[in-house]
Amino acid sequence: MSVTRFGARLAASVAAHGPVCAGIDPHTSLLAAWGLADDVSGLERFARTAVAALAGHVAAIKPQSAFFERHGSAGVAVLERVLADARDSGTLVLLDVKRGDIGSTMGGYADAYLADGSPLAADAITVSPYLGFGSLGPALDVASKTGRGLFVLARTSNPDGGSVQQAIVEGRSVAQSMIDAASAVNAGIAPLGDVGVVVGATHDHGLSLGALNGAVLAPGLGAQGATPADVARRFSGLSGLVLPSVSRSLLAAGPDAGALRDAAVRLREELEQA
Repeated sequence: MSVTRFGARLAASVAAHGPVCAGIDPHTSLLAAWGLADDVSGLERFARTAVAALAGHVAAIKPQSAFFERHGSAGVAVLERVLADARDSGTLVLLDVKRGDIGSTMGGYADAYLADGSPLAADAITVSPYLGFGSLGPALDVASKTGRGLFVLARTSNPDGGSVQQAIVEGRSVAQSMIDAASAVNAGIAPLGDVGVVVGATHDHGLSLGALNGAVLAPGLGAQGATPADVARRFSGLSGLVLPSVSRSLLAAGPDAGALRDAAVRLREELEQA
């Protein structure tokens, strides 16, 4: 049975709904701002309300797994229900888990988040390649078989990331080597490869993205200081598409569902104008 590749589904979603990737990050402060308790009940109401409000109005939603895991097994069960809600709505889910390991351990992560039938399976996940890009092999294999995708950390939005990611090895930065490896996997795939990279929108990255043929997940829009104009300027040379990720500044429009949707639509319009 053939599967539709993640890159094709993502390209179609961006064409239909614009490029916004909405983070679902149930920070303690956001729960309080919504009038919710910092417990499993508050977590579930927050996350599922956000998904219901934003589904069909953004290219993808991006739950941050850590904010569910902090509540233990009950929080992970909420994450499973959030993923099921998104699947039922037809909205793509990029699960932000940043997993990375070697051998059978990476294979276990791949089965948890990318295999058909797993309650934690998403359309794509974030992965850390800093045990070497080759360590991602088990995740690449499962994603290819199931029509899912990966977003590989390259140049993250936090200032401290540069000490590793901008280090020069054999004439290029570590971040550029990760982008080049992703580009090689994506080569020749139409309309878009299945392996994206994470490059923060908060700084001038100086990276070559002209051969990527994939998506760039660009965190940092809104609360971290990046603007739609920054996104347009910093990713103008991209071969593929950019997914600006926004969470706190968008979620602050809640808990009213209509206000959340309106905020997402305004952001889409601002990005398109930029």
